Amino acid sequence: MTTNAEALRAIPLFGGMSDRSIEIVADIVREASFSAGASLVCEGEPGETFMIIREGTATVDQGGRTLRELGAGDFLGEIALIDGGPRTASVTAVEPVQALVIDRSGFARLMSEFPVIRFDLVSALTQRLRKRGTEPLD
Repeated sequence: MTTNAEALRAIPLFGGMSDRSIEIVADIVREASFSAGASLVCEGEPGETFMIIREGTATVDQGGRTLRELGAGDFLGEIALIDGGPRTASVTAVEPVQALVIDRSGFARLMSEFPVIRFDLVSALTQRLRKRGTEPLD
């Protein structure tokens, strides 16, 4: 099994970081495991964590409608941590998921100490919003 630092290096979000920065982030994260069918987060509930999927796949559902599938290297939970509101979607493991989890204070530290991560998160969020904006309405 790889270390958290090795796992972080393989995730595009952390790709441009120095070894020292990766080590700092590795100290912030904790590991979590979810079995197939388990809920990673639930729409409408308070958001207290940011997650990066290390292994496995999960689906993102909003209002009972599947929006996309997440896999290794994808992340979730940033919206609720950024705006303090409830989760905007539910995420359910399709197969067993291994994730790296960062709590609210660790996420705040990432945002303040690592501008490259802040920029990458905002870019990813913007892409998601643009894609969502082009989908047909029911």
